[in-house]
Order: sequence, then C-alpha cells, then structure tokens
Amino acid sequence: MKLEQIRKRAKELGIKTDGLTKKELINTIQIYEGNYPCFGSAVDYCDRLDCCWREDCLG
Repeated sequence: MKLEQIRKRAKELGIKTDGLTKKELINTIQIYEGNYPCFGSAVDYCDRLDCCWREDCLG
C-alpha cells in the first residue's frame, strides 16, 4: 500500500500523520484497531493470514 493511502486511512481513524514513517503509521493503525503492532517485524514468515498489511510487511 502506498504511503498516501496509509495516511488517508490513518486520518479517517483520527490519527495524526505528521512526521511518522510508513512503519510508524501502520503500527499506530494496528494499535488503534486493537491489533498487535507487528508491521515490519516478521522475518520470512507471518501467521497472520488475515492481516491487510501482510503483503507489504513481507514484501
């Protein structure tokens, strides 16, 4: 997902996006949605098959 799309999603959730990196934004969104902020921490494998960030995280 492109950074602009991530910023839009964050703003829709009421999250301020200024100065945050892609990883920080996604982790903040994950927390806001009640999920563990794991984006960018997987190494070659992730068991969260339902995660909308999975492709970017492992890609």
